[in-house]
Amino acid sequence: MGEMKSLQMGVIGALFLSVASSVSIVICNKALMTNLGFPFATTLTSWHLMVTYCTLHVAYKLNFFENKTIEMRTVVLFGLLNGISIGLLNLSLGFNSIGFYQMTKLAIIPFTVILETLFLNKKFSQKIKFSLFLLLIGVGIASITDLQLNFVGSVLSLLAIATTCVGQILTNTIQKRLNVTSTQLLYQSAPFQAAILFVSGPFVDKYLTRLNVFSFHYSPIVVGFITLSCLIAVSVNFSTFLVIGKTSPVTYQVLGHLKTCLVLAFGYTLLHDPFTPRNIAGILIAVLGMLLYSYFCSVASKSKQVSSDSTFLGKDRDTTPLLGQEKENHHEAKKLDKHSPV
Repeated sequence: MGEMKSLQMGVIGALFLSVASSVSIVICNKALMTNLGFPFATTLTSWHLMVTYCTLHVAYKLNFFENKTIEMRTVVLFGLLNGISIGLLNLSLGFNSIGFYQMTKLAIIPFTVILETLFLNKKFSQKIKFSLFLLLIGVGIASITDLQLNFVGSVLSLLAIATTCVGQILTNTIQKRLNVTSTQLLYQSAPFQAAILFVSGPFVDKYLTRLNVFSFHYSPIVVGFITLSCLIAVSVNFSTFLVIGKTSPVTYQVLGHLKTCLVLAFGYTLLHDPFTPRNIAGILIAVLGMLLYSYFCSVASKSKQVSSDSTFLGKDRDTTPLLGQEKENHHEAKKLDKHSPV
């Protein structure tokens, strides 16, 4: 029971860290991009990952965690896949309306459920599916304002959905099957994610913004916000791997939509962004879906724990010898000891 409580506390801590750091980086990046005019999102993400790797390398040298070797091909392909998914999401936003981009992000949950059901034989109860449906409807009502379709944007969105789903499923699968921690996996994969975004980022950003990241005027306040964004990103990247490893890709996506609702509420309360009854209704429906999802997952987890405990107790009863059997086994051991050669 003590281990179960510590595991639950670990999950709660990971979820809180993920929400706090993600909302913080959204606020920081909004100030950087909107107020200070720095629009280079893909290049900024590559800097985030480089700072994350450097921070983890220092932590490793100071013995904060042990490194565990993972097959190089696995790490390289995993890192490149995650880097590509980030680039595709940014391209999807550039080629589509904001409403269609939000639809793309919403589609990640059902696609993840389908992939895990087909390839990993994971079962999702009807109650959990209903709670996810409520969540998606609520976030859709709150955040989607316009839907403009185009062929290139649609293809990019489909590729972004596929790579993001597979990348997040692999984040969970690699940690569990290879018995590595989130820190170890992030430490080994971050350089490859950073590399592909560092090379492609300036080109992607130039195509989307018509501006050159190298000719941008970096004032002290811009440099300060970039530094702050990179430092917060260390926590964001770490908590992302931590949450997916401790829970599941679907739970991480649910958490992501909670962040969306919190950012919308923050924008209204502190930045005085326009807010309508539709936004409020959508957020309330989404929160209801999240609460139901959390409750149904908790019930399912407890039932699994009870069944595993009962199985363990049953095995314990079968394998624990009775007092008479213990004595008999003791006499048999003595006989064998007498007849065994010295």
